[in-house]
Amino acid sequence: MGQTQPTKQTTDTEIDVIALQDMYKWFITECPSGLLFLHEFKKFFGINNTGEASEYAENMFRAFDKNGDNTIDFLEYVAALNLVFRGDLEHKLRWSFKVYDKDGNGVLDRSELRAVIEVICHVKKAGSKDSDVSVDEICDRIFNVVDVNGDGHITLEEFMEGAKKDPWILDMLHLDMKPYSWVKEQRRSSAHF
Repeated sequence: MGQTQPTKQTTDTEIDVIALQDMYKWFITECPSGLLFLHEFKKFFGINNTGEASEYAENMFRAFDKNGDNTIDFLEYVAALNLVFRGDLEHKLRWSFKVYDKDGNGVLDRSELRAVIEVICHVKKAGSKDSDVSVDEICDRIFNVVDVNGDGHITLEEFMEGAKKDPWILDMLHLDMKPYSWVKEQRRSSAHF
């Protein structure tokens, strides 16, 4: 108690004590039960309950729900934000793979990858240089580079190596939802009430 200043200078990518306290206040205000449910999670990101974005959000929610109780408590919420803020590339890729592996069988097939790419393109609004490239063409390029044994499935190892060796693929597979900016914006808007 009494120490409210962080011991080191913080940047926009670190969670300091004050930000953590603000996140807790926000979390408890928005989730009085102390638990975040799937429908609330989707609402926070402005996602409807149907479509590919909904399925992607459900996979992301399951990846954050470490204990599998179909809710996200504050510790799971902070752990997820910590991964997004400070996780190294390997941890982020492992987490992404887990989110993308919809059936949880340890490999990505073409339909899982296609569903992810559709959502990513929708959310990123596909950069101008790739706007004329179809989802199927993107999937083909990723499979050609990443599926080294050509078996039609991408393993975690193939996924990680492929993303690391090809910056375009890494960019396509990275969905940056800018959560820290979102948390800061929520903090600003709650200060107006």
